[in-house]
Parts: sequence; C-alpha cells; structure tokens
Amino acid sequence: MKADLHIHSNISDGSDSIGQIIDIAKRRDLDAIAITDHDTLSHLGKIPCDPGIIIMGGVEISANHIGTRTKAHIIAYRIKKPALLGALTRMTSFARNRNSEKQIEVLRQQNYHFDKEQIARADGKYIYKQHIMDWLVSTGQAPDMFGDFYKRTFKNGGICDFDILYPDAFEVVRLIKQAGGLAVLAHPGQQQNFWLIPELSREGLDGLELNHHSHTESDKSIIRDYAGKYGLFLTGGSDYHGKYEPHTLGIGDILSEESGLCSMC
Repeated sequence: MKADLHIHSNISDGSDSIGQIIDIAKRRDLDAIAITDHDTLSHLGKIPCDPGIIIMGGVEISANHIGTRTKAHIIAYRIKKPALLGALTRMTSFARNRNSEKQIEVLRQQNYHFDKEQIARADGKYIYKQHIMDWLVSTGQAPDMFGDFYKRTFKNGGICDFDILYPDAFEVVRLIKQAGGLAVLAHPGQQQNFWLIPELSREGLDGLELNHHSHTESDKSIIRDYAGKYGLFLTGGSDYHGKYEPHTLGIGDILSEESGLCSMC
C-alpha cells in the first residue's frame, strides 16, 4: 500500500484544504493518507469518509526537551480520547498566535503594513509566521516566502526571531499514550534529537519517522538502528504544507514504511 502519513492542511500551517489534499492524494493513486496538523485537534472532526482512500487523523505536537531546549515534534495517531490532548494543543496554539501578533507589531514598527482582518489564519483563528509571510508577499512587501527576507527577519537573530516555550517532550508522549494513541517521533534527523529516543521509548514511544525529505542516508541508518533496538515501527511522509513550505515535494512524493502503516490500519 502507498501511504503518505505526514500532511498538513489549512487547519494549521498548510495552505490547502482537507478536500484539496484528498483530491490530490487520489490523483496520485495513494491508498492512505494521514492529516497531521500542528498543535490542533480541530481537523479531526472534519475528515470525511471516502470509499476511494483511507484517511486518518493525527496531530503533530511541538515539544521541547526542557533541560536543553532541544526541539522534538511528536505525531499522535489513532487517538481514542482526543479531549486529553485538547488543553495542551490549545495552550500552544494560543501562545503561537500571541507570538505572531508580537511579530506583526515589530514589523509594523518597521513600516510594514498589515490588515489583520485579511491575513489567513489556521482554522480561521491562529496566525502562524507562514501567514505573515504570505501576507507580505501577496501585498508586495516581500519578494518571496522563504528567501533572504524570511531568513533575515525570522531566523539568524532577526527582528522576529523569537519563539514560544513548548511543552515537555516526555509529558507529550505520556499524554498521547493516556489518550490511547500511537506516539511517533517526527523527522529526528532534521532536529538531530536521536539522543532523546531511548528515554522517549521508556515513556511509551511507538515509532520513528524514517522517510522524510530532510533525512540523509546516515540519518536513516541511525533511525533504523534505534527502531530495531527499541522495537519501534517506522513511518514516513511528505510533510506537505503546500505553498507554506520551502521544499517542493508534493503529496505522495515520500511514502511511509509498511511497518508504520500496518500498525495504524
């Protein structure tokens, strides 16, 4: 089976609707997809049944190792009790929106124009920095989404290079397990947080994302070794965000390993 188990819609920081994503996946002849929006559960009730494709819901939760501030993204699949994760995801979404509002004010002080009523919002509520950049590009105030302006402004000590404090990665895994879900560490090669895997496994981690556009062959070898040592299944996906992501991979361009799909279906 062909499955892309890492896709984002416009309920979080993707540019495409769930319906558009499903249409693309069916045109690509995929057997299964997972909508794994960032730090929200709102999309779970909006995923339709479709006889032509298996559509699963998940949530990618942004987290940190509190002691070192190492970033970790943990995807929850097959969540049986989503209410147990609701308070956590809402807290992150509210904090991210406040952070984005602060970034907008910083840019306004530098004479950039904003009409917040016109800026796209995740689930119609929350502003991400992708939405800020989309507004700047669409109004001719920045040349492109992820070029020099973005790197100079939102990265490398720029005027908008500040973020929020994310929840503890170990607590996130514990909550996912309490909610009856499967916990998968997303793109560990991208965030170089392999060293977290043994302790996350003790908290109940179920799987690792192997196939991801950021992973080198060396990363994949390390991931396979950890999966074998700790009995973890392997997943994969495009990490699709539409126009809100600098890479050009489409839905279905990167697929899941079978062990991950078999554990979910």
